[in-house]
Amino acid sequence: MTAIPHGRTGRAARLTALCALAVTGAVVLTGCGGGDPDAGTNGVGKLPPDRIQAKTRAAASAASAVRLSGTVVTSGRTYTLDMRLKADGGTGSVTSKGATFKLLRVGRQLYLKADADFWNQADGKGGDGAAASLNGKYVKVPQGDPAYRKFSGFTDKDVLLGGLLTLHGTLATDGHHDDAGTRTIRITGDKGSGGSLDVSLEGTPYPLRLVRGGGAGTLSFSDWGKDFTVTEPAKGETVDYGKQLPTS
Repeated sequence: MTAIPHGRTGRAARLTALCALAVTGAVVLTGCGGGDPDAGTNGVGKLPPDRIQAKTRAAASAASAVRLSGTVVTSGRTYTLDMRLKADGGTGSVTSKGATFKLLRVGRQLYLKADADFWNQADGKGGDGAAASLNGKYVKVPQGDPAYRKFSGFTDKDVLLGGLLTLHGTLATDGHHDDAGTRTIRITGDKGSGGSLDVSLEGTPYPLRLVRGGGAGTLSFSDWGKDFTVTEPAKGETVDYGKQLPTS
C-alpha cells in the first residue's frame, strides 16, 4: 500500500502532479515554473517604471537609426508620419489635412517634395506658376523659413525622440504585453492620461509603441539600428526657391 505523503514532501508531490496535469492540458500555472513573465527576457520588466523609462530613452538615444510611423497631434493639427531617422539625416512622408509630402534632410539641409496642390494650398493663391514649377521637385527649405522650423523636427532623431519618449505624471507599470510577437512591458504616466509606452523585453529595451497623453497621437517604432542612406537629390530634381518658400 502506497503511503500518503505528508509535510513538504507531500506538498511537493502534489505540486508535481498538478504541474503534470497542467502541461497535459496546455495550462500554464505560476507555481509550475512557467509563470514568470520575465523569464528569458532582458530583465527590465522587473525594474521600477522610472528605471524602465530611463533605460529605454538611453537605448533609443544610442541607436544609430530608427523607423517611426503613426500620428502626432501638435497645435491642434494631426500629422501622419512614416519616417526613417538617424544622426545625420532623415527621410519619409508626412500627411496632414489630406495632403501628403515627402521630407528629406541631409546634414542641416532640409528638402520638401510635394505636388502642385500642396503648394497651391500653402501659398493660398489657388494656383500659379510657382506651384507648377515646384510640383514633384525637391525644394530646398531655407533655415530661416517658418517651414524649416515646422518640419525639420520630423527628420531629427534626437529632437523627435527626446520630445516623445517622456511620459507625464506619476509613472507606473501596466503589465506585460505583446507587440507584433515581441514581449513588452508597459509603463504609463498618471494611469495612462500622461501616455503609455511599450518597451521591448527581448534584446535591447527599445521603445516599440507609444500612446501620447491627451489623445496627441500613437506611434510605432521599428528597424532600430538598421542603417539607411540619405543623399542629396539630383540637381535636375531640385529647386532653390530662395530665402522663403511660398508657405504660410
